[in-house]
Amino acid sequence: MRRLVEHQAELGYVDVVDRILEPVLEPTRYLKEADRGGRTIVFRVKTSPLYAVSGVINSREKLYRILGVSGDEEAYEKLIGSFARRSSSFRVASFGDLYERYDGDALSLPAVKFYEGDGGLYITSSIVVAKTPDLESYNASIHRLMVLGGDAFAIRLVPRHLYRIYELNRERGRETPVAIVVGAHPVVELASSLSPPYGVFEFELARALSGEDLEIVYTPRYGLPVPAYSSVVIEGRITGETVSEGPFVDILSLYDRVRQQPVVKVDSIYVSKDRSYFHVILPGGWAHMILMGFPREAAIWDSVRRVVPCVRKVRLTPASGMWLHVVISICREADGDGKTAIMAAFAAHPSLKHVVVVDEDIDPDRPEEVEWAIATRFQASRGLVLVHRARGSTLDPSSDDGLTDKVGIDATFPIRSRDLFLRPRAGG
Repeated sequence: MRRLVEHQAELGYVDVVDRILEPVLEPTRYLKEADRGGRTIVFRVKTSPLYAVSGVINSREKLYRILGVSGDEEAYEKLIGSFARRSSSFRVASFGDLYERYDGDALSLPAVKFYEGDGGLYITSSIVVAKTPDLESYNASIHRLMVLGGDAFAIRLVPRHLYRIYELNRERGRETPVAIVVGAHPVVELASSLSPPYGVFEFELARALSGEDLEIVYTPRYGLPVPAYSSVVIEGRITGETVSEGPFVDILSLYDRVRQQPVVKVDSIYVSKDRSYFHVILPGGWAHMILMGFPREAAIWDSVRRVVPCVRKVRLTPASGMWLHVVISICREADGDGKTAIMAAFAAHPSLKHVVVVDEDIDPDRPEEVEWAIATRFQASRGLVLVHRARGSTLDPSSDDGLTDKVGIDATFPIRSRDLFLRPRAGG
């Protein structure tokens, strides 16, 4: 993380807050301002000696620089191709050469209470690594942590792979040893946001995404693999104890509800010897949306390109948290291609609620062009796709326990009447 921040500083992206902030609410204003401008911000809070950074991956430009790609299609192909190119061949370094014990406890990490209604101080970029008890493999995924005290967190476990590992261990009367990583390189964070099949270790995808060998170390107590140049490594155990976790702001900028969630007991905390930056992700901000949404955007692109002649652009919209709404620009051979693209998009990302398909002359990054296409090219009697009571997103407060009505809008013009729908061009 340190080298990345230094590189972004050379490019003129980085701002440094010139005073130490209160951890409750005060950082949020700076983080939001940085997010609006695509800036990276370095700051400290009064409760921690560690410097924090936010915004390192809060724009497509930054993401594409990190991935070493020049545009959307290359980024999507690299992300999707990482599943085929993954490799378990890692370079292994010595944990003791890179990390040392932290003098403080969990309360002295740069956790932040972002909004007035938050359940407490949160760590938002933590990658949790655990061994699969039924397979000779590992799992890495991002989970928010609510600080409970000097030696404990509440962890939000969604019912995916880490939850499965936790349940398998609990059925056997065991706690789940974990390594919690903060301040890993964003390529590792992006890989940890993917959803490969159970038993596929996400760091293998990170190696493919980075295009070079990933260097890891094994933690001293539990022998879990973690990236060699992260900022903080915490060893602990997910216990059978549960507490109220939340509220917490999700990607829709709404409060996720309070749930009973497991407690993580902290065994030891280590920091990098070069005192790298503690990564803070703004809830509901661009980095939050990109890490969750961009892999789904790639999946939509991959699904739609298989059923239409070409896909010009795919955009999960920021107003929908890069999660619920997508606009897709395609080129077509037949009038039915728009609806085919709609169905392919819904299949690729089940959380989608609204899909808008437009012709290749419409830029999904320009909402006024999309609205113009809907106004001039869409007729509900021929272009509306309505699906009642389908699986959607539990983040959508208007859904009925995850069931939602889905709408597809085919805002493409009839091919036989193409000349009636062409936009005028200025000469020159």
